Amino acid sequence: MELGAGAKLPLPLLLLQATCLGYAGADSYMSVIEVTNGGPWGDWAWPEMCPDGFFASGFSLKVEPPQGIPGDDTALNGIRLHCARGQADLNAHVVESQSGRWGWWSEPLWCPVGGFLVAFSLRVEAPVTFGDNTAANNVRFLCSDGTELQGPGLTWGDFGNWSELCPKGICGLQTKIQQPQGLLDDTAINDALFFCCRN
Repeated sequence: MELGAGAKLPLPLLLLQATCLGYAGADSYMSVIEVTNGGPWGDWAWPEMCPDGFFASGFSLKVEPPQGIPGDDTALNGIRLHCARGQADLNAHVVESQSGRWGWWSEPLWCPVGGFLVAFSLRVEAPVTFGDNTAANNVRFLCSDGTELQGPGLTWGDFGNWSELCPKGICGLQTKIQQPQGLLDDTAINDALFFCCRN
């Protein structure tokens, strides 16, 4: 597996946003990982962080199933991190950035016991001029032991390169989401970034 080098977002801006809005754990991460194939629509929502001392050991997705013709598909509508300390199923804490209104949440997928999420890849449908855009369709994560976990998202588009690694695990996330467009084409989640744990 080849891990791609993603460009860093301006950390001072993200830190300022997280600190000013009072998000817990805003100073508990050391870097941000991202990918380069995210969709073009929407705006970045708020960041959400695992509680101090917790690491993302699993995730779940909110996915709208295919709507058929002439329905409007949105595919990926939300990402949740399941943060754990110790035995995951007894000590889990769920965090999510903004999510879309369509679809249902999947059951969580977990890294093997003691493992945590360290990198991600996003499946994105390239924009089309005429037709139904969906933007982000699915996410896959790499666990600290090398296990790959692929979400139950849809299959439009392609997975891009892997993000850089978070050596000490992922501790938070932020989503880029398009708000509902009324009678126009909706895409919901377009992109995501994740925060690397400081310790």
